[in-house]
Amino acid sequence: MKNYLKKVLSDPQIKFFRRFKNFMGFFLRNDLTKLAIIFGSDKWGNHNYTPHYEDHFKTYKRKKIKLLEIGVGGNESKIHGGASLRMWKSYFRKGYINGIDIHDKSALQEKRIKIFRGDQSDRVFLNKLGNEAGPFDIIIDDGSHINEHIIISFNTLFPYLNNGGIYVVEDLQTSYWDSYGGNSKNLNKPNTAMNFFKSLTDGINHTEYQIDNYRPNYLDKHIISLHFYHNLVFIYKGNNLENSISKIKL
Repeated sequence: MKNYLKKVLSDPQIKFFRRFKNFMGFFLRNDLTKLAIIFGSDKWGNHNYTPHYEDHFKTYKRKKIKLLEIGVGGNESKIHGGASLRMWKSYFRKGYINGIDIHDKSALQEKRIKIFRGDQSDRVFLNKLGNEAGPFDIIIDDGSHINEHIIISFNTLFPYLNNGGIYVVEDLQTSYWDSYGGNSKNLNKPNTAMNFFKSLTDGINHTEYQIDNYRPNYLDKHIISLHFYHNLVFIYKGNNLENSISKIKL
């Protein structure tokens, strides 16, 4: 039905329904799952991500945050996509929502939504974006889902995440799909997204390493927790050492 309506509706009709959804979103902004349904985001239905998002994002809900989402949706169409961006705009009522897509999605911009065109595997583009639009409080990767791209984006953008911020990666099932650079036969393949993020768990405990003169890297110092769910991971940023000391004092 959704794809059918995209074909039969004119551009003005699409814009009208988009405004109507924004209006409805105002009344449903306390329920992220209902917002996903209203705006047509696959974060509920195709995936059951919204309950996890609500659990992790609740402290940000009424704050003036900056959110960045990789992947706008709608494929090559200039007027289709942006469902999740509009969902986030309704949920974070004071938030500024930024999107990245490899296709031109500028027509989908509106108040508190800005979209940049670029490739998530392009480090030069990502650094320029981080310097111009960051730092961010939340970064969500719902882009190409190619394992190499996921890792490049994380390594490049994580430094542009504020302390206390959260980096989220969706659709980690591609870690097991050959066509996306994954592997389900060799579960220890180091360059899948899933194994990359699992490898970061050791860094949380780097102060316990019995290695002479070990020098912690940036991720060792700034990842304070990782939370894995079905095809989904949340990475929290802070100061690892300070976090450990504060817990000891308690």
